[in-house]
Amino acid sequence: MRGQKTFGSTGRYTLTAFLLAVGVLLSVWAGCAGLPRNVADCSVTPTPPSNLTVVPPAVEPPPAALCGFPLTISSPANGASVSSPVPIVAVATPPDAIYTVRLYVDGLAVLYTPNTTINQLIWMPNGQHTVEVVAEDTAGYIATASMQLNVTSQLPGAMNIQDMPSWVSCSAVIGTNNTCAAGLGTAESTLTLHQSTPSLDGSAAKFTMGGSHPYSNELYWTPLGGGNSVSHFTYDLWFYIDNGDAPQSLEFDVNQAFGGTRWTWGSQCDFDDSHQWNIWDPLNGVWRDTGIACNHFPSQTWIHLIWQLERVGNQVHYISLNVDNQSYTVDTYYTAQPNWYQEEIDVAFQMDGNWEQQPYTVWLDEVNLLAN
Repeated sequence: MRGQKTFGSTGRYTLTAFLLAVGVLLSVWAGCAGLPRNVADCSVTPTPPSNLTVVPPAVEPPPAALCGFPLTISSPANGASVSSPVPIVAVATPPDAIYTVRLYVDGLAVLYTPNTTINQLIWMPNGQHTVEVVAEDTAGYIATASMQLNVTSQLPGAMNIQDMPSWVSCSAVIGTNNTCAAGLGTAESTLTLHQSTPSLDGSAAKFTMGGSHPYSNELYWTPLGGGNSVSHFTYDLWFYIDNGDAPQSLEFDVNQAFGGTRWTWGSQCDFDDSHQWNIWDPLNGVWRDTGIACNHFPSQTWIHLIWQLERVGNQVHYISLNVDNQSYTVDTYYTAQPNWYQEEIDVAFQMDGNWEQQPYTVWLDEVNLLAN
């Protein structure tokens, strides 16, 4: 019949060649029997992590790859000359769910994340450094990627933190029955970035607090990156409260962790209980009074806060506090928290509700963490 096409021998050979080509391509991407290449070609059977709910101590020096999956460091380029802190971007593509991703500088772990993507700042001293990313999935497969960097200068630190999209939060609990903001209930709270009014520079972060349960709190924090080369921090920010009488307290924190230790500098203006600035004792997990009075801040007024903080051995050192151009010497040391295996540098801000959970809003602006 006219118009009906039949295949001759040439057509059969062409079709066979095409199917073979498709098979080759599929084997490149999927491996044997549809398995990912790193799994299909693996000559050993990895040992899966025994407890996925626990962050293990970092292996130092970093472990070798074990049937590695795709892992790339996209920025900066290998061999680049950079300024510290260095913005590093890396992405892992494991065949199974991710378990841990760690970044190492010269063989020491300085950053942990449970995510497949790293996009954070890494503090390093001047000079040549080896940077390595190690990712492990829940099946035990390990991927690695490394590069060389030359740090030529030091920048002040992390600037305009209020604009970062990496803020996360929790209220009464985080995860399964793990205490978060230590309140008596779950707060209702929101964060909105890039607010032009009120603002000092046209881009403030707006935090709301409310809910129906008295004494409910909300903790916000943002992972900035990691590093063990910096030990002196200046937490410098401005805040603005719509109703200065509503908060039970406001909390401002800095955290640094590496080598199994977490240095936490926590501070809160406790308006309705001690009426003092309290600071955190990391080893004992309690607030300590400073003797510095802290009363409710005026409504609709920008307040400038500066904390000078220092890591000294296995201790946190609260050096001084400046609030609204009033300086106070604190000069207090506490022992850091041991057995902490989530390497990171971050800052935090917490809003606490009072006995009637009065709603209020706080704006943060020009939030900077200077480090050296």
